[in-house]
Amino acid sequence: MPTEAIDPPGISWHRVSPKYVTVRLVEWAFGNLIAVALLSLPLVFRLAGWWVWVPLWLAVAVPAVTLLLAVWRLLLIPRQVRAIGYAERDDDLLIRSGIFFQRTLVVPYGRMQYVDIGVGPVERGLGLCTLKLHTASAGTNAEIPGLPADEGARLREQLSARGAARLAGL
Repeated sequence: MPTEAIDPPGISWHRVSPKYVTVRLVEWAFGNLIAVALLSLPLVFRLAGWWVWVPLWLAVAVPAVTLLLAVWRLLLIPRQVRAIGYAERDDDLLIRSGIFFQRTLVVPYGRMQYVDIGVGPVERGLGLCTLKLHTASAGTNAEIPGLPADEGARLREQLSARGAARLAGL
């Protein structure tokens, strides 16, 4: 997953678990099924004769376009998950994500206030977690989703220890 324009040289990235694709697919299915169903209601009402004022082309086009966009997002999910990575350096943690709009976030250990682990029902079933880093600035809070639970716990303890050591030196 090299992106020479934004990656610092000599970094070895750790990827998140491939099981995270399943988490994203469940989220995708839940959200898009509800959206397409709700946007299909005008078509159902038009065909039932309750809403004759709605043009048939519009009642068909809105859910169809939504469905096409949903399929496009479905095809991107595996690649988006492969683009998520993190790297530990001596003084900071790097987090990267994105395909089209790539982002590399640098979180200095001394700026971390606390490290949190969150687990949703699908993540729990797959043995995954999301590591959340909270800093003094609200705009720089970062997270690493899709970590195996044992790696998340190890990273939480290591980052907390490094953060406390760097903070003590200030």
